[in-house]
Amino acid sequence: MTPYDDQNIFAKIMRGELPCEKLYEDDDTLVIMDIMPRAPGHCLVLPKAPARNILDIDPDSLCAVAVTAQKMARIVMKAFKANGVTIQQFNESAGGQVVFHLHVHIIPRHDGIPMTPPASQMEKTEVLKENAEKIRAALAE
Repeated sequence: MTPYDDQNIFAKIMRGELPCEKLYEDDDTLVIMDIMPRAPGHCLVLPKAPARNILDIDPDSLCAVAVTAQKMARIVMKAFKANGVTIQQFNESAGGQVVFHLHVHIIPRHDGIPMTPPASQMEKTEVLKENAEKIRAALAE
């Protein structure tokens, strides 16, 4: 298996080398806005432990990611008055993975509104900030 590369974009974000719109953080996970969202409120759950994907993450870190993903799924549905939520996680290039640090996509969904194509357009900073505020407000309730 390919070793973990600590120069991936999510590792750099967690070290504070690159900016992000942080939504939630605990001892084991970090949640940030996706800069190329497939729907408003699209966010990413990252383990703090170095792991390429589900194939090499330790079980305790995977459990922490799952718990945070559930929490954020409930929060984004509330914040965006969504009818549902899509949760995605990709592994290795053949499985659709682009950034090789495990991450779980949490995407609020509304009936009849399709998601935009993956990695199709970078969202404006001000829109990401507005959506992040909605999520943070729902977390605070």
